[in-house]
Amino acid sequence: MAKKASSLAALGGLVYSTDSGRHCPDCGQPVAACVCSQSQAPAGDGIARVRRETKGRGGKTVTTVSGVPLAGDALKELASALKRRCGTGGALKDGVIEIQGEHVGLLLEELAKRGFKAKKSGG
Repeated sequence: MAKKASSLAALGGLVYSTDSGRHCPDCGQPVAACVCSQSQAPAGDGIARVRRETKGRGGKTVTTVSGVPLAGDALKELASALKRRCGTGGALKDGVIEIQGEHVGLLLEELAKRGFKAKKSGG
């Protein structure tokens, strides 16, 4: 049978505090001072995959770009540049760039021009 802790110090550290706001679950630092999520490129093979999708979107066609070896603000900048190039709206969700409409050929050409390895994925 395990012994009960007799004091807060015996618990092994801070249990709860609102002094510095929200904390990063990975490094335990305040969100403003978090260093673990900054400038980490996603793990992958470095090939951007461009595909056309309609599933789960009410019949609307969306072109997705996944596997781009960029992180954070650089990925946001690329997403907005691709949306401007296609002349449509879109979004950046979980590292996947979504562009409204069917723009596979245009996006492959633009990514190659920007120096990325890009492949058409799917059928």
